[in-house]
Amino acid sequence: MIQSFRNIFKIPELKNRVLFTLAMLAIYRVGAHIPTPGINAAQLAEFFNQAKGTIFGFFDMFSGGAFSNMTVFSLGIMPYISASIILQLLAVVVPYLERLSKEGEQGRRKITQYTRYGTVVLSVIQSAGISLGLERMMVGEGSIVVNPGWRFRIMTIITLTAGTAFIMWLGEQITERGIGNGISLIISAGIVVALPSAVFKTIEQLRNNEIKLYTVAFMLLVIVIVVAGVVVMQQAQRRIPVQYPKRVVGRRVMGGQSTHIPLRINTAGVIPVIFASSLIVLPVTVLQLFTSAEWPWVETLVNALAPGALLYTILYVILIVFFTYFYTAIIFNPVDLADNMKKYGGFIPGIRPGKRTSDFIDRALTRVTLVGAVFLAGISVLPTLLISWLHVPFYFGGTALLIVVGVGLDTVQQIESHLIMRHYEGFMKRGRIRGRRS
Repeated sequence: MIQSFRNIFKIPELKNRVLFTLAMLAIYRVGAHIPTPGINAAQLAEFFNQAKGTIFGFFDMFSGGAFSNMTVFSLGIMPYISASIILQLLAVVVPYLERLSKEGEQGRRKITQYTRYGTVVLSVIQSAGISLGLERMMVGEGSIVVNPGWRFRIMTIITLTAGTAFIMWLGEQITERGIGNGISLIISAGIVVALPSAVFKTIEQLRNNEIKLYTVAFMLLVIVIVVAGVVVMQQAQRRIPVQYPKRVVGRRVMGGQSTHIPLRINTAGVIPVIFASSLIVLPVTVLQLFTSAEWPWVETLVNALAPGALLYTILYVILIVFFTYFYTAIIFNPVDLADNMKKYGGFIPGIRPGKRTSDFIDRALTRVTLVGAVFLAGISVLPTLLISWLHVPFYFGGTALLIVVGVGLDTVQQIESHLIMRHYEGFMKRGRIRGRRS
């Protein structure tokens, strides 16, 4: 393992990519500590102390603590994720966007540009809602906003929108010039930075007899099981055998080989979890800012959609299953795969080429995707329910571990590919880390 890390710095291109990624993540963490002007920090800290375990704490996890401190990066990357979801959904029903998605690199750049515009629009809307909500919040007899009014609202909208746009740019730079997926790494970095404080708080609770030793041991066991389950399911696949007949080209005999189609159990990775979390968290966060005695139904809805509540759990599971199938359908097309196999003479033993092959692959993909979707939903919901019952820090939830472990596997796989391509030993001497399609 140590030698593999040394090999990273023996390859100039890989070394530059890794250092560039670390530098961009460091810039992101610096920005997460620059406060938004016009906020009473003491009153804000008191409010979040009272809001522990609520939807605010869940949203703060994805922003890496920036939301609880109301910094320039308070919105985090969630507007970009929401815009991506909207564009992908529209690509299914809008013919123009569907054509763009099939035009290769040029179409992808156009869709990316539309996603950026959508990110800015969503950031303006969300930052406007946050500014109005902050003005209405009272902690005791003090106000969170020092000087309420349109100046504060406009300044907050500009500041938070610019912060999200900058994070989006950082993520794109990491993807293009660094290592790994930039957006996923930013989300993962925001989660990881909260883990040391969670550990210290757990130790403090243990010393004060607020939680028992067996509770901590059980919590660690759940974490180990989640991590092990994620690693196993990320690498699991069903292999469909494929035969290619022999062909005579001139004086050479070509083909006649046997291969397989690897169908990932979890083709979509952690994307469904991130999408489902963003769809639940963002609307409820805005609703919670406007709860008052005049609208009791809003408060009831917000409580029903809090992490651990029954309605939240049901919607969360449904959204994870939906986005697992949806994202898998986007990145894996059985019809195109069957056509390519038929073009080169490949066939699945016992299955006729063409439509029969595509139907067979589609049925197999549907079944293995169901296993992956149930796994994602279960691993995301079960630890959260156990944690809510045991009253331990919320950021040990399954969603956080899923994202961190999944993103870590993807990043290590990319580093492994660079090492092997240049004839260096990877992180695993026996076997290789199989990356997901993304």
